[in-house]
This record gives sequence, structure tokens and C-alpha cells, in this order.
Amino acid sequence: MAFSLFGKHASGPDPTDKGNDAQARGLFDRMKQAVTRTRDSFSESIGSVLALAREVDETSLAELETVLLAADIGSATARKIIERLRQRGLRQGGLDRVGGGDELKRLLKLELKSVLDAVATQDSPPATAPEVIMMVGVNGTGKTTSAGKLAAYYCAQGRSVLLCAADTFRAAAIEQLEVWAARCEVPMIKTKTGGDPSAALYDACTAAKARGSDVLIVDTAGRLHTKSDLMKELDKMRRAAGRLVPGAPHQTLLVMDATTGQNGLQQARLFTEAARVTGIVLTKLDGTAKGGIVLAIATELGLPVKFVGVGEKMEDILPFDSAAFVDSMVK
Repeated sequence: MAFSLFGKHASGPDPTDKGNDAQARGLFDRMKQAVTRTRDSFSESIGSVLALAREVDETSLAELETVLLAADIGSATARKIIERLRQRGLRQGGLDRVGGGDELKRLLKLELKSVLDAVATQDSPPATAPEVIMMVGVNGTGKTTSAGKLAAYYCAQGRSVLLCAADTFRAAAIEQLEVWAARCEVPMIKTKTGGDPSAALYDACTAAKARGSDVLIVDTAGRLHTKSDLMKELDKMRRAAGRLVPGAPHQTLLVMDATTGQNGLQQARLFTEAARVTGIVLTKLDGTAKGGIVLAIATELGLPVKFVGVGEKMEDILPFDSAAFVDSMVK
């Protein structure tokens, strides 16, 4: 007999709250579209496992672990999820008490969401503006583009934004951010190529305070000569911001390219050590079949994904939602 490990289902959203319901549906639909390649690959593989699982046993768990690894969830995360499934079954008197494939799928979705929720953080604007957000990451991940998209995102929320071009090392980085500033119709503070990025940030903080800007988004250099140089420069920039704006930077977002999968985690570790990263912006999620990297980030970096890039347009950046992601990934 199938035995539900979920207990009672949580009640749904308030049917009278039409605005929130429409917003949630819009986020779900866009997230669903973004993870199409991951879902198609993952669902096909997991479907073959669940279809044969009349009852859950060690064989079905082993097959499920292989499917999780193929989605780039990572070995540590896959092992953790499988062990949690095993322990849930044992607490109920044995794996065979879990039931069949449908129950295993429901339980898998619960475990995937719990991995993401374990590192989730709630952000709120500081008591005194501006909120300073530093964008860090290696060149080619979409860092400058993400800075521009975030500017558009915050503007759409009715918040005033100032951009700071502090990536003075990469050729054309300043010009690229200028294009985004023009598209978003937000002001930008810059210095010349090869200039001191900390000086540019200091000027931007001064300008943001003088103008009463709500948000200051800082595009930083993606590559310096050595790890030591990187750490020193980022630390210098933090101090420059903190001298003018209490608590700054309030967020340090590491931009990662989802298509690099596990290979991008090592680069990410470098930046988490050097920049005191508080969250991840995961770009190009729509271009990979290995969107499970979102879960590997949570387990191996201990960081929440804050935003995901889902296309090339200015509005193609979404605040990350664990429920929408898991529901979109596992059908």
C-alpha cells in the first residue's frame, strides 16, 4: 500500500489575491521556459526510473542518484538527497513503505527544495540609502550584462539606480556598461580605462548619496593577474565603499555561467573567498540541460542563487524562487 511521507498538503494561495497569484504564475511560466532543456533531459531520465518503481528500494535509489548526477547536481548534493530519501523511508519502517514512483517524485521535489531553502536569505534595503551591490566574477560570465539587467529590474520596482563602471581593466567594459545605462535610462559614474577602480567606486558612492539614489550597482574587474591581486583589489573596494556608506557593500553577487556547470564551481570558490560573496547571479540558465548546478551551488558553496538570467533582453533576469524552479524542473 502506498504510504505518503508528505502528510497533509499545504494550503494553496488565497484565491482572492489575484495580483499576487498572477505575479507568481508569471514567474513560474518564465522559469518553466528557462529550464526547458534541463527539464526535458531530467524528466526523461527520471521518468524511466519512476515508471519501474512499483515500490522504492536500494536499486531505484541508485538509479535516481545517477539521474541526479547527469543533471549536474553534483556528487555531494546527490548523495545528500539520496540519503535523506533513504532515512525518510527507514523512519517509516522501510523503503518499501514509501510507495511507488509518484510518491518518490513528490518526495524528491521536497528534498530538492529543502536543499535550496537551507541557504536562502531574505534581503531588504538598508535603513539608509543607497544599497550598494557589487558584481563580481570572471570575464565572459555575463557580469556587465547582469549589472545592466539588474539596473532595469530595480528601476521597474520604482527604485532609483546609479551604475558604477569599476571594471577598468577590460577593454570596452566601460563602454559596454554605458550602453546598458542608456538603455535603462540610469546615470553612470566612470573613470578612464586603466584607472583606479576604488577611486571610481568612491566617486560613485559620493554621487549616489548626493543624488539620493536608492541602489548603486558596481561592475568590478573580472580578471586580475593573480589571486592575491584580486583579493587586495576587492578588499580595497569594500573599504572604499564602507567609508562613505555604512554597511556597504550590502550585497556582493557572484555572476556564474550556468553552461559551465561543475567546471565553474572552482572559479566560484576563488571569488567567494576573495570577495565575501553573499549570493549568485546565474546566467544562461536557458542555454543548458544541466540546470541542476543551482543545487550544487547551494551545497558546495553554501550560497543562495538570487537571480537567474534567462535570455538576452533587458527584462530577462528573474529573482530566483526555489518552488518555481523545482516545480519547473521536475514534472
